[in-house]
Amino acid sequence: MKTVFADALYWIAIVRPKDPWKLPAQEAREAIGNAILVTTDEVLTEFLAALSKGGPQLRKTAVDMVRTIMKNPNVRVVPQTREGFLKGLDRFERRPDKDYSLTDCISMNVIEAEGIREVLTNDHHFEQEGFTILIRKGEA
Repeated sequence: MKTVFADALYWIAIVRPKDPWKLPAQEAREAIGNAILVTTDEVLTEFLAALSKGGPQLRKTAVDMVRTIMKNPNVRVVPQTREGFLKGLDRFERRPDKDYSLTDCISMNVIEAEGIREVLTNDHHFEQEGFTILIRKGEA
């Protein structure tokens, strides 16, 4: 079965009402069909942080979404570890010319370790590292 990495943008777009990336994210997910999604604790932390100021209802929705993701047999959440943090920090340090976040660096390391090529995101940083981004406006 195909495996695709799900970045915070994907989770945010499908949960946040009126998100401008909602439709492209839904179309990208439909286009990949039956696939296992891989994400990380760090990505889910970024997702929760992005929705933290959306008011009590959106915060509840975000928490419910994370709990649903973690129970979904078609989603594998890679847990945070000190080793993962340090490897992400190393990548962050080796890319002084980029504006990658530490979460991006940790995600890129997981993507490489898992042999994944496609990412449910619109973040061009992943393209800069040779991955295929799947969420684009006007495309599926």
